[in-house]
Amino acid sequence: MNHVLHWQKSTFSDGGDGNTCVEIAASPGALHLRESETPSAELTTAAAPLAHLVRGVKSGLFRATA
Repeated sequence: MNHVLHWQKSTFSDGGDGNTCVEIAASPGALHLRESETPSAELTTAAAPLAHLVRGVKSGLFRATA
């Protein structure tokens, strides 16, 4: 079955020209992410790995060290 994705912009988007947003959509068993500037490039993942990534970013796990 082919599902139509309903994209939602991040609340952290600056609302500028409309092309500076991270968007997310859900389908059965998957989450889809894209940048509004290049909507044809899409990342598909599941909820658990995405939640793990977000927790790592929030905790500073990926900060560059000098």
